[in-house]
Amino acid sequence: MPHGEWTFLSNHGHVLVSLTRDPEARMRDVADAVGITERAVQQIVSDLVAQGYLHKEKVGRRNRYQVIRRAHFRHDLESSVTLGEFLDLVVGRGPRPVGEVALSHAESLG
Repeated sequence: MPHGEWTFLSNHGHVLVSLTRDPEARMRDVADAVGITERAVQQIVSDLVAQGYLHKEKVGRRNRYQVIRRAHFRHDLESSVTLGEFLDLVVGRGPRPVGEVALSHAESLG
């Protein structure tokens, strides 16, 4: 991204979108896609896991990430929006990647 330009999403949002698209992505690949360091991606993933937005599972030598689709945005202005709704808009509504945790009908009612 050229100097002086900005985007609507933070690096946390970009990492979440990247991991939604490829739940088994290496941190190096996410860093390249987002345009930040691998260490920054590791810290962001740690933040997202700690806050309940992302589940990390070890599969062999790799990690698989599951987005918690029912989780809500943190800020009051967007708190009525779930990650699933947001990601459907940004990533598309086609078949969900393996790494996304779907919201059951019962959970969506409560």
